Amino acid sequence: AFNSGYWDESRAVAVHVLEGLKDAEVVVIASGSCGAMVKKFYPELFARTEHAETACRIAARTWEFSDFLVNKLGVSDLGANFPARVTFHDGCHGLRELGIKQSPRTLLSKVRGLELVEMQEAETCCGFGGTFAAKFPMISTAMGEVKCASAAQTEAEYIVSNDSSCLMHLQGLLDRQGKKLKTIHLAEILAQQ
Repeated sequence: AFNSGYWDESRAVAVHVLEGLKDAEVVVIASGSCGAMVKKFYPELFARTEHAETACRIAARTWEFSDFLVNKLGVSDLGANFPARVTFHDGCHGLRELGIKQSPRTLLSKVRGLELVEMQEAETCCGFGGTFAAKFPMISTAMGEVKCASAAQTEAEYIVSNDSSCLMHLQGLLDRQGKKLKTIHLAEILAQQ
């Protein structure tokens, strides 16, 4: 059943976020999920309200981290050094809502010592999906296990993504399986000198 108290509280939080971002020149978000929320869903959420114009203005200047670096600033090499074999997980919101596929790979291609090996299931959902994991834990776990198995087949040392929630979910599954494979956010790799 619909809980109107929860909806009111969620909208209040979203209004608070709008207020905090309204004067920002650019909003850069290191998460495809959060970026999609602000860029795609805030304009829908606030349509036909007194916050509609603010939501649309903020959405227009919101960027996912890798997309901002590569496509807004034209930067692809940050001088990073990360000698490891990695595979990349495309988070659903970044890939499907924001259309981000190439920019993280462009950044990874310039990291010294890094070998990117694509997994077969790179674009397959990891099963986290926010409340999906809580509502359907068995399905979520099964989906995550498919992703982990696909990543393991690459013999990578790390699963890299631009979505922390996916990485948290996958690392939990890997830890429970006793796997040595680790997860890491793209920004953490780019910060390595």
